[in-house]
Amino acid sequence: MLVVMKADATSRDIEEVVRVITELGFKAHVMPGPTRTAIGITGNRDAIDSSHFENMHGVAEAIRVSKPYKLTTLDLKPEKTVVRVGDASIGDHDLAIIAGPCAVETREQTFAVAEVIRNSGAQFFRGGVFKPRTPPTAFQGLGEEGLQILAEVRERYGLNIVTEVVDEHSVGLVERYADIIQIGARNMQNFSLLRRAGRSRLPVLIKRGLGATIDEWLLAAEYVMIEGNYNVILCERGVRTFSDYNNETLDLAVVPAVRSISHLPLIVDSSHGAGKNYLVTPLARASVAVGIDGLMVEVNEPTSTRLNNVQELTPDQFMQMVSEVRAIHELIFP
Repeated sequence: MLVVMKADATSRDIEEVVRVITELGFKAHVMPGPTRTAIGITGNRDAIDSSHFENMHGVAEAIRVSKPYKLTTLDLKPEKTVVRVGDASIGDHDLAIIAGPCAVETREQTFAVAEVIRNSGAQFFRGGVFKPRTPPTAFQGLGEEGLQILAEVRERYGLNIVTEVVDEHSVGLVERYADIIQIGARNMQNFSLLRRAGRSRLPVLIKRGLGATIDEWLLAAEYVMIEGNYNVILCERGVRTFSDYNNETLDLAVVPAVRSISHLPLIVDSSHGAGKNYLVTPLARASVAVGIDGLMVEVNEPTSTRLNNVQELTPDQFMQMVSEVRAIHELIFP
């Protein structure tokens, strides 16, 4: 259920509604908006009697929600959520660019890429330190040593750090060093991990699972938000199809589809959606054209060989891509 407050509702009116929800044994989620506040209710197994709220001072209406997700929906919050990280943001009028190597390998390699990212004007640096790999003998990342390198990148270059967690223990480590927690595609339905991320003070970026529907993706975000963390970013990174031409198939139709359902900001990872270096920039351009809030791309020094990721852009290719996608963004959103 959603309790929609009147435009002139006071903070005391809102607090009273929250008190009633809590006394009924449920959890209240207050979502302020520019014109009115909505309060989502979770924790109920059966329908809630709307008469508890309809006659309360400051309440405009109480709405039953039939969708399986309550907090991610536009019914609760018609205005788009803007996730703010320091002086940067994701979800407003600017195009956020999150870039960096697939994996943090050495301090020298990471700093070299960070300088390129800073010079491009981007404000977010991505780099993996926990690498869930299919072969157990493959490079699994530097762990806390890599996080320390990322913290140095933030200090030296002023970039906000985005990095992936793989279990509840790694969330605690990432909270100490980074600015945004990334939930990878293979962990999109790791519900205990999602709940732990929901108890973090950091924003959470959730990649769509390789075969996940929109509902499953939004319900993953619901797991985070139900714990009280409303700073969630969705990331489309390609789904598994019959195609063997590239790693996954980038589903750009999901962008307007999610826009019609959810207020959460939405970005696209065109590197994983492409799987091949020369496809990354064309897919990035297309992603911006359909109205995304940000791009995530992999950039690395040509001499890097530890992971040999064929979808990573060279620094020169990245700078060219940034120029092109910003021109498209300015044309569509002047």
